[in-house]
Amino acid sequence: MGAGSAPRFGTDGVRGVAYTELSTEFVRTLGRAVARVIGSPVVLVGRDTRASSPELAAAVGQGLALEGVRAVSVGVLPTPALAWLAASEGAAAVMVTASHNPYTDNGVKVFAAGGTKLTDGTESAIESELERLGVGVGASDGVRSSAAPAEPAVELPGAVERYAQHFVDLFGVHALEGMHLVVDCAHGATSQVAPDVLRRLGARLTVIGAEPDGTNINAGCGATHPGRLLEAVRSLGADAGLAFDGDGDRVIAATARTGIIDGDRILAVIAPWLRETGSLAGDALAVTVMSNLGLRRAMDEAGIRVVETAVGDRYVLEALEREQLCLGGEQSGHIILRHLATTGDGLLAGIVLLTAARSRNRSLDEVAGAAMSSFPQVLVNVRIDRPDPSVVAGIAPEIAAVASELGDSGRVLVRPSGTEPVVRVMVEAADSATAERSAQRLADAIARRLSGQS
Repeated sequence: MGAGSAPRFGTDGVRGVAYTELSTEFVRTLGRAVARVIGSPVVLVGRDTRASSPELAAAVGQGLALEGVRAVSVGVLPTPALAWLAASEGAAAVMVTASHNPYTDNGVKVFAAGGTKLTDGTESAIESELERLGVGVGASDGVRSSAAPAEPAVELPGAVERYAQHFVDLFGVHALEGMHLVVDCAHGATSQVAPDVLRRLGARLTVIGAEPDGTNINAGCGATHPGRLLEAVRSLGADAGLAFDGDGDRVIAATARTGIIDGDRILAVIAPWLRETGSLAGDALAVTVMSNLGLRRAMDEAGIRVVETAVGDRYVLEALEREQLCLGGEQSGHIILRHLATTGDGLLAGIVLLTAARSRNRSLDEVAGAAMSSFPQVLVNVRIDRPDPSVVAGIAPEIAAVASELGDSGRVLVRPSGTEPVVRVMVEAADSATAERSAQRLADAIARRLSGQS
């Protein structure tokens, strides 16, 4: 983002470096802007486990209170748990988290009354209100406030227990009985609740990544680093593993033979199962442009229509609501079961995945391995100083040339990230070497463009 400018909403909330890009004063003022626009007399405030989250959550609560809104703290809680509580309470909600980003970053996700994600129009209105309130990125000069209380004054007790009991009511105490699972909580917001829920459902657990210290969230663990999970599943002979990201709205699974089971493969297991049970609304699912070509072909063979959206789980949600569908998600592990939740929920998706396999009297390893054949996919991130759409437009001829060479056996996607200062280059091809060569060709073209070369 440009120097001196306030952070803006990306594909999933507002994010930036804590105390500088995302200053305490900015977050307090964002709370005021949310209060003015969102129209809810009560707003639940949750947070993840990173070191900056308690103070920034307090600042949000202060901003809300300044505008006459009752801010209610729920403490550390996964983002989907906060959304579920908001739906239960009929309240709006604010989550202080940078999701899968490192602990030095933080962010703010906002849910409308009832736990639904904001529309683009509502986010624009909040940004306009921020401009009227006149706060910039450097408002607190990166200095932490010593006056801020640890949490908003009003608290909602028992939030974690309520969310855990919700799963027991939904699936039953024997749903995962006899299964040995490895669970990686990314030292994040699921560290307490996910092991508790899975044990209540009958699973035997090996828990890793559940000792948050404020600085280790997502550090070499969780959904963004599932190698550790896979290693543990294989070494322990576990039935399966589930890894969540820092705020719990993503899940990546793993089994000994199939290996890493990403969001695409999770959808490839769940969608046909829901269709077989008559629960797949519209016989369709929604996925983003990043989803693997192999998923699209597997769904075509299963007679399931694929609705394509822009990158971001909010756009998947919009498609689900627009077309009255119940299932969608992203390769990154955002899985949305719209008939069961208002937003993506990693724990919910993981349990449904395991349930889908058990209902067929087969292991997840067997079911997931046969669900789809993935096309080799290479993703290269090219760092940029600031958002600049012309970078992608400037290499359009090179993109077209690579796409033409791949033909029907591959895909190309080049786009600026909505959460990080990078341009993402994704190439799928029939073989890894072609995918890697083509992706690097486009990354080099972007680098030349950025350096001013033709």
